[in-house]
Parts: sequence; structure tokens; C-alpha cells
Amino acid sequence: MNITLKQIRAFLAITQVKSFAEACELLHISQPALSITIKNLEETIGGQLFARSTRALALTPEGVQFLPVAKRLVADFDNALVELHESFSLKRGNLNFAAMPSFASTLLPNQLVAFNSQHPAIKIKVHDVIAEDAVEMVRAGKVEFAISFDPGSSDDLNFETLFTDKFIAAFPKNHPLEKTKNIQWQDLSNYPFITLQRPSSIRLLLDETLAKQNIFLDIVFESNQLATAVQMVANNLGISAIPSLYKQQLSALNLQYRELNEPIISRRVGIISKRRHVFSHAAAEFLSILQHQYPQEKTE
Repeated sequence: MNITLKQIRAFLAITQVKSFAEACELLHISQPALSITIKNLEETIGGQLFARSTRALALTPEGVQFLPVAKRLVADFDNALVELHESFSLKRGNLNFAAMPSFASTLLPNQLVAFNSQHPAIKIKVHDVIAEDAVEMVRAGKVEFAISFDPGSSDDLNFETLFTDKFIAAFPKNHPLEKTKNIQWQDLSNYPFITLQRPSSIRLLLDETLAKQNIFLDIVFESNQLATAVQMVANNLGISAIPSLYKQQLSALNLQYRELNEPIISRRVGIISKRRHVFSHAAAEFLSILQHQYPQEKTE
């Protein structure tokens, strides 16, 4: 059954003014065109909607039954168009993405402020989950994109670099490392070390890179979250090496940090999305803010 919106609007116009002639003026069409429209509608549904006479125009019982349905259909269609327009103009909508905690708790808030100031009607949901979970959320279609470390080559994911983050040494104040100007990874092996548990991608990266240099750390504590490792350092349980994204948290906890050399270990941070994914207008607008903030490595 193929009923058009034009036919339904014509039916509603006639019921509103109770006259074919006045409905023609309301719809800006000729009376023959209106008559053909209603005739086609009635032929499609299988019966008359109007009882016509020389003196009056009234709805048939079937017409009365169809009237609230027709009103609802037109209202739903019009509302859908308004919502769609508002989504494209960012007057409404949702932004749903994942971000690893080290980014979500440091650099992300400034980006959210910039986006929210321009588009305050957009509702934002940030899933601050570990890097591995962020990737899986993208794969499962639970979020449009994730901001995390480079997940490596993949057949189903795209990765666009925002910036490169280097590892830094983190230790309490008055620690012996404080006197070392040029801290190397080998220097860390002399002290109790705190790191993430396997199979964390950060842990695997450190293990693989340092093993090639014959550097072996004295690991005494392991955690699942970098924030926990930082708290352990703050409580003098050992030292650690973490992404430089955590500089803000280290300073807040009155901890010291230094760049690490020989070897320099770093990871690219960027936008992870599914291949061939078409972003919503809200997501595209937010990503443009991110890409504008980090233009120097955007194309890597």
C-alpha cells in the first residue's frame, strides 16, 4: 500500500476547512488536482473517506477512524524533520565517545569546554576507560570513536595521530633521582619500580623495548590503572615511568618527574574509529576541534 504524505496532507486540509474549494486555496493547488489526489488515496485504501453531497461534506465512518492516524503521521514526520534539522545545525543531539583516563582527566576537559561553549545543547557522554577497553568499544559500535594510544595495524580500525606522548620518570620529592640531570631507563633499575599489570599495552611496550636494551626493572608493585600507580609513588612505595600526560596529576600530588632517555619510549595518541564509519555531525564538529588543537601530527 503506497500512500503519500501529499495525500494525507490533502485529506487533513479538507477535514479542517470542510470544503474542497477552500482546501485548494490552503494547499495552493487546483480543484481537479485535489480531487485526483483524494481519489487516488481512496482507491489505495479501498473505500471512501468523504461522504459528498450538494449541501455538505462529511467524513465517512472510515474517514473518522483514519483522521487521528493521519494527524499523528503528519505530526511525527514534521517533528522528525525538525529534529533532523536541529541535529545538523547542532541545536540538539548526542556525542558519545571513549577516552583513556590519562587523556580524559588532563587534556580532554579543555576540548569539552571549547565544544560546549559553541554547542551547549549537545549532550555528551564520555566513557573514560582503559586504552584496551576503548578500542573494544569502538569495535563493538558502542561509541563513535575513542581517543587513546595507537592500537597498531588493524583491518577494521582507523587511527589518526593527534600527538606523540613520551614516558617520564615519576618519583617522590627528595628521592635520589632528583639529583640526576639526565635520567636514563637503566637508572630506574636501581629502585623499587611500580608499573601496570600485563596484558596492559603500556606494560607490554616497556617490557619489549627494555628487554632489547638488556634493562630489567625491579618491579615490586603492579596495578591495573595508572592513577593507582601514581598514588603508590605518592606514598613512597617506589618509582614509576608513565606517559607525560600525567604531569598534571604528578604536580598535584607534589611528585617530581623527569624526561627519560636512552632509550626514548613513546606512544602515539590519536583518534580511533571503525573503517568507513560516517561520523555524526556532532562527532565531526568535536573532532575538528581536536584536530585543530594538534595540527602538527594530524596526518601521521
